[in-house]
Amino acid sequence: MSSSEKILIAADHAAVDLKKALIQNLKNTSFEDLGPFDANSVDYPDYAEKLAMRISKGEAKRGILLCGSGIGMSIAANKFPGVRAALVHSAETARLSRMHNDANVLCLGSRVLKTELAIECAKVWLDTDFSAEDRHQNRVNKISRIEGNHCR
Repeated sequence: MSSSEKILIAADHAAVDLKKALIQNLKNTSFEDLGPFDANSVDYPDYAEKLAMRISKGEAKRGILLCGSGIGMSIAANKFPGVRAALVHSAETARLSRMHNDANVLCLGSRVLKTELAIECAKVWLDTDFSAEDRHQNRVNKISRIEGNHCR
């Protein structure tokens, strides 16, 4: 990740504290916080849409979405063309989501990951590049083709 690249980040009410912890602990990362900013109840699809739309439009290259399980955010974000949102649960799945799948949105669950592990996952994800080996690029291209054929 280039030091000037801004990473979008958003959460729902269940993950506001995890969002704050990521921003505080990943000091070498420039974040644009899309909210929410308190623990009042919100609907995760609203924040997934806000972030994923910007990735889909090319306004940002990568983002991090957080909710209680990470599942809802990943489902909602993956509805947008060009978004490859990966729900990860370990540093290894974070690394592989970037290296093999060119994931551009990281999804983490605040209720299923300890804060320290979530921070480690985010660090690894941010520091890992897509391998761009032919086999991986071909698979990402197939995903894009499926999107083009089936998503409007």
